Amino acid sequence: MAVGATAIALLAAGCGSGGSDDSSSASNTVVIGIGEPQHLIPTNSTESNGSEVLASLFYPLVDFDAQNNPVPVAAESITADATSTVWTVKLKSGFTFSNGEPVTSDNYINAWNYGAYGPNGQGASYFFERIKGFADLQSKDPDGEEGPQKAPEPKAKTLEGLKKVDDTTFTITLSAPFAGWESVMGYSAFYPLPKAAWKSDGVLADGFEDAIIGNGPFKLKGKWEHDAQIVVEKVADFKGTVPKIDGITWKIYQDQQAEYADLVAGNVDVQTTIPIESLAKASADLGDRFKKSPNSTFQFVGFPTFQKEFSDVRVRQAISMAINRQEITDQIFLGSQSPATSFVSPVVAGYRENTCGDNCVYNPTKAKELYTAANGPKEMKITYNVDGNHKAWVDATCNQIKASLGINCVGGEEPKFADLLSKVEKKQPVGLIRLGWVMDYPLMENYLGPLYSTGGSSNYYGYSNPTFDNLVKEGSVAKTPQEAIAKWQAAEDILAKEMPVIPLRNGQNVFGYSTKVNNVNVDLFQKVDLYKIEVVG
Repeated sequence: MAVGATAIALLAAGCGSGGSDDSSSASNTVVIGIGEPQHLIPTNSTESNGSEVLASLFYPLVDFDAQNNPVPVAAESITADATSTVWTVKLKSGFTFSNGEPVTSDNYINAWNYGAYGPNGQGASYFFERIKGFADLQSKDPDGEEGPQKAPEPKAKTLEGLKKVDDTTFTITLSAPFAGWESVMGYSAFYPLPKAAWKSDGVLADGFEDAIIGNGPFKLKGKWEHDAQIVVEKVADFKGTVPKIDGITWKIYQDQQAEYADLVAGNVDVQTTIPIESLAKASADLGDRFKKSPNSTFQFVGFPTFQKEFSDVRVRQAISMAINRQEITDQIFLGSQSPATSFVSPVVAGYRENTCGDNCVYNPTKAKELYTAANGPKEMKITYNVDGNHKAWVDATCNQIKASLGINCVGGEEPKFADLLSKVEKKQPVGLIRLGWVMDYPLMENYLGPLYSTGGSSNYYGYSNPTFDNLVKEGSVAKTPQEAIAKWQAAEDILAKEMPVIPLRNGQNVFGYSTKVNNVNVDLFQKVDLYKIEVVG
């Protein structure tokens, strides 16, 4: 999430007790902290702040069990033909959007067509690429992004591969077989949108994003109050799994340390990411309410290919070798994260240790030799989002780079992750880009395609390699999971040679909660389980 995504800004999540007021403390609502989402339209939300909010407002077609296998949720069934090319989705009956509209096949088809249509500029458009006809919904600017001539209209506005069978059944024809398609549909880009979303066919209604309507267990109360909060309340007579809480205030924080202070004071009940400055005292502050659990986070920095000074692979290799990952995980993160030596997370099938090889081994002598031979830049910057609590480790990383390479390195600050993404998308010079990835769906391919494929939804650094692209696609059409993994591992090997990014750390959830709540779980996607959390008493 996703980025995807998917998927990218660290979350700060919590539940608020409302201080000492008796009526507030008795309330069956919680407060969960996040950073400001970049977007809330599902097909345009590729970072974890938006994804967390959307998880309360929408009910997915599929979720995942403890073994990461897809399980139908809003879908009654999802079946494929013998070639895994044509997929049939049968929806559960009786589901409605929070405004009372019935959920039908059209709601999925219209939302996905909107997301796939190139001129709409949706950040998660990439995820519809496998559906037949996707290319016909795209257009290329003949003059480039800065040219004066307007790009031509695409050949089509709707995906050829989406067909309605009846109000609760639709089919998806892929352009090539892909056995993992059911897992992909668990991603937030595949949520439906109601009729109320549309001003006209394919055109969103003005203001819909700030008052978005979903098919999930909660609905918006009021509107999205930017940089402040997003309040949701339980939907009456929800047909799916019913949460134990009655509402959530998604409180938007710009500072994780301020949130931690609220947690310790009892004004916030759950924080999903304890800030690194507070790790040493969290056990004393919280006791057995300071917890750790596995997640799928992969932390890295990307080299913007639009900056010539990073075009030589030796420069990229040298910077990676100049970083002592173990020292940073020990001294800054106090062992709460682990050094990354591969480009995928250990939680997915196909993971191999040390695929990065010598390029991820701390070797300041070799790093200086490579950097000097490549005539690397005399100074560099690592830009990060302040609301994600990254300053300490970025400063430590820069100090290591200075010592190893004899150059100047500084951290560049952007207030919010959304601000950083906006600058990168506009190709503004930001130096190296601080990024993180939480899987959108539990396949090795999700750590490859969106991040490094040409035009990938979260390929913010512009990396492009046709051989890599082909291997990812060949893995997707493989007949068995083993054959797919072999192709994807070959694609990962290319990344190890070309180093478009520097793997830094694999994460885990490090969270805490107050005495007001229990059954607090943070999952592999770095999300609070909204169906299990409950208020004590």
